Amino acid sequence: MKTRIKDDSISSRGMRALEVNAEYYGISLIQLMENAGRNVAEEINLRFPDERKISVFCGLGGNGGDGFVAARHLLDEGYSVTVILAGKGRDISHEAALKNWSVLQSLKGKVEMIEVTDSSALPQVSADVVIDALLGTGTKGQLKPPIAQMVDYINSLSAFKIAADVPTGIESDTGEVLGSAIKADLTITFHREKIGLKEAKKYVGELVVKDIGLPKELEHFVGPGDVYLAKKPRSSTAHKGDFGRLLVIGGSEVYSGAPTLVSLGALRTGVDLVYLAAPAKVAYTISSMSPDLITIKLDGNNLNPDNIETLKPYLNMVDAVALGPGMGLNPETKDFVKQCIAEVEAAGKPLLLDADGLKAFAKYKRPLKVPLVLTPHAGEYAILTGETLPENQEERITSIQKTAKKLNAVVLVKGKVDIICSAERFKLNFTGNPGMTVGGTGDVLSGIVGGLLAQYVDQFEATVAGAFVNGAAGDFVANELGFHMVATDIIDWIPQLLDDPMSHLKVRNPIGK
Repeated sequence: MKTRIKDDSISSRGMRALEVNAEYYGISLIQLMENAGRNVAEEINLRFPDERKISVFCGLGGNGGDGFVAARHLLDEGYSVTVILAGKGRDISHEAALKNWSVLQSLKGKVEMIEVTDSSALPQVSADVVIDALLGTGTKGQLKPPIAQMVDYINSLSAFKIAADVPTGIESDTGEVLGSAIKADLTITFHREKIGLKEAKKYVGELVVKDIGLPKELEHFVGPGDVYLAKKPRSSTAHKGDFGRLLVIGGSEVYSGAPTLVSLGALRTGVDLVYLAAPAKVAYTISSMSPDLITIKLDGNNLNPDNIETLKPYLNMVDAVALGPGMGLNPETKDFVKQCIAEVEAAGKPLLLDADGLKAFAKYKRPLKVPLVLTPHAGEYAILTGETLPENQEERITSIQKTAKKLNAVVLVKGKVDIICSAERFKLNFTGNPGMTVGGTGDVLSGIVGGLLAQYVDQFEATVAGAFVNGAAGDFVANELGFHMVATDIIDWIPQLLDDPMSHLKVRNPIGK
């Protein structure tokens, strides 16, 4: 398998999301583990054809599984192999690692296997090469027994030391030493260099990056891993407001449904409070639709500059703003949008612009000093930019990314394949179906993204996750009702996709439309 030396790096959470997405698209964790472990064995076989004694120190997680695979391949190459496990085999919880441990069990007569539960009783090993497969990229906090003692023992050995992925004891995102760490002669990391390795060179030794079967294109495909990145853990001690407050501004004498859908979508996403600001008659109508919505009654039949003073206290109170759904394009409303955006910017709050808000923004568009998300369909994108999107997907991505850079925004162009771009990154989302051409589905999307922004999720990650959840929820509805859906049907499926995004595989081919 080809070795790559790459300048780019990846965070531990980014790598974990990529692994989840790989499984979603059909590349199993056990395949990745097999490739990783085989790479370690091949590197040893290449470098040490004459030194035949290998000791592999393994943890109970995925990194340990990489070590189990390496041990099996080294055994096949004729090396004398000892596997030292930090704990009991029955405590291995990682499914792929457990399968590879079970394979080693059947080779007990060929490979020596030692389980260490007492840090004061470390086995004495005699080895030419030692593999560190104790802890991987997710390590946080100070090392605990027996890992800490194993690290010190490995460092005391004269053998050549190879770390699998990350030297144990190094925080993979920062390079921090977690009490003590393996001082490797060689670190074999997988797929891409981990960020913290740049800051821990004296522990890393020589660094090589190995392919493990993750195609570069996969990094641009949205999947369940992106939802896990965006989902905020909810502790038992959480209080009202800990999960954000969102202000939705929209509605007009013609439209009341759009801002309602945004608000309900945000609530289902987990935001604690949604304030919905609309012209008074519309706000009263919306209040009658759901007792869950807090409405702010604004003077006038349409949004107008005189409403700004009423909104200022709420702009300071909330954590994010969604502006535009159903507000119409009266001249006074366009003036309102310009002034409102300035006030949102002054308040320092993330802003999502959709629908009529986008169209009004198009006349004086500029980069903002706050996180900005724009969610147009192709027609709205043409109004925003004055340019029609090309048919070719690569050219589309280039165009959208250019706009994202110019406006310092994240731009999600909705379509058969959703394209999400920042100045530096892009992703493609394949969830969704033709039934979602019904009115209101884009409003639900705005609610999901706005709800995540209010929970302090990074604007790109919030938009990517929102696209997946909205489309996947629509796929569940289509599976249940066919294409005879309405937007409120989608809202009911949002919790399912946030709690178990991988469940989408039950109803759709992930790249099928």
